[in-house]
Amino acid sequence: MKFIDMHAHTTASDGSMTPTELVIHAKEVGLSAIAITDHDTMEGIHEAKEAGLKQEVEIICGVEIGVEFQPEMHILGYFLNGGYDKLQPLLDRLRDNRENRNPKIIKKLNELGFDIKYEEVVREAKGTIVARPHFAKVLMEKGYVNSLGEAFEKYLAAGKPAYVKKDKLTPLQGIAEIRKSGGLPVLAHPMYLNMEFSQMDNLMTSMKNQGLAGVEVYYSQQDEEKTSGFELLARKNGLCMTGGSDFHGKFKPNVKLGLTYGERRIPYELLEKLRSQK
Repeated sequence: MKFIDMHAHTTASDGSMTPTELVIHAKEVGLSAIAITDHDTMEGIHEAKEAGLKQEVEIICGVEIGVEFQPEMHILGYFLNGGYDKLQPLLDRLRDNRENRNPKIIKKLNELGFDIKYEEVVREAKGTIVARPHFAKVLMEKGYVNSLGEAFEKYLAAGKPAYVKKDKLTPLQGIAEIRKSGGLPVLAHPMYLNMEFSQMDNLMTSMKNQGLAGVEVYYSQQDEEKTSGFELLARKNGLCMTGGSDFHGKFKPNVKLGLTYGERRIPYELLEKLRSQK
């Protein structure tokens, strides 16, 4: 069988591996295809595709965007080949929102007593989009926390003292923008929405009517009970099922590329079924 991972991040956003390193790693763990789904950017795609040709790993052009919801919702966009130019104004806007947020995070960290300057976080990002893992890395390097996970759990995750909300699109706008760019929108890691089964059913029905193509049913942090429930709801609502690890390299050290919960691998046929919706 051939296996894939449809949710992975590079240094173009908040992953620790460069696009080339990620593709080489995908080859090492036996993947036939991998989707590059960096947050609010597709800057890593070109490098990944070049590496994919050398490593004989198929590269799926993707992106992950956050949309306004309580709690935060993420939507993955796939098969954006040729849609870069159409989606770029939106991605530029989302990046501006991130950049406007970052000084506010510094202000909150300073108010908490941490001696951290924004220039230090920018250096940690090494020319890529500044994201919360870069703040976490500086906190760890300065000895304020013992791990990246601790930085999020105590300060940077939603609802924590240094968290700052970004301005976002609505779910309908996110779906529409991906569709306009020739891509297919997929609801990412629905477990994080913390919804009851009936509520999730209603949400999937509504989003399907708005143009949603699929749901990330198989996910690295999600137990079998939730996975079975999302399988049922995806089938009921006529949505494609996808799967991904949400790999970030050393920023999420317990997440392994190509594996979802219970060491389950993701079959290539899921990619084929989603692609058939194009």
